Amino acid sequence: MPNILLVEDDKALSRNLAKYLETEEFSVTKAFGQTDGMKAFESEQFDCVLLDLSLEDGNGFSVCSQIKAKYDIPVIFLTASADESCTVAGFEIGADDYIIKPFRPRELVARIKNAMRKYGFASSAQPLQCGNICIDPVKGIVTKDGGEISMSALEYRLLLLFFSNKGKLLSRDRLADELWTISGEFVEDNTLNVYIKRLRDKIEDDPQNPRILKTVRGLGYKAVDE
Repeated sequence: MPNILLVEDDKALSRNLAKYLETEEFSVTKAFGQTDGMKAFESEQFDCVLLDLSLEDGNGFSVCSQIKAKYDIPVIFLTASADESCTVAGFEIGADDYIIKPFRPRELVARIKNAMRKYGFASSAQPLQCGNICIDPVKGIVTKDGGEISMSALEYRLLLLFFSNKGKLLSRDRLADELWTISGEFVEDNTLNVYIKRLRDKIEDDPQNPRILKTVRGLGYKAVDE
């Protein structure tokens, strides 16, 4: 599970954001200032840092500089400042991304994963198994009974979402949002039906009676391991 350091002195925002990230399978350590943030590195190893620009006892630029001087991990600024000079300064000292508040939580998650992927985090990912289907996140391939299945990027990401949340109900809205994030286009209800059918045609022994990708009528879908 990726370990995130969140350096944010707005305690309400920090608390709510940490809860959301934990539902997305991240471990979150909260720090409320520059001193707390740097102390955290003495006791834990982190995979990514989310960093506010304005802190009670310092500023995010200083924290980012100290982190980048010692650690090879991504740093993402979360800030209310849309000033171009601040954005440029952030990137010049090594920040990997710069996100303006308010932001969409799912977009943040996507950008965290993208930043970590660039640092090779995916290389430690474990295969995900459900029934006779296996996803290898390192190689980016899906196999059925050991044989590789050809999948589009959208199909792969959607299946990865199901397997990463095995046994959990995923609403149609959540799945449509995932497809929209990947494709950048509005996703109609029928489009989701098409992709669910495509996945079942590829992974199920009998697509008409699915044993892996189950429908929860009126609510959504979930991956199960029977």
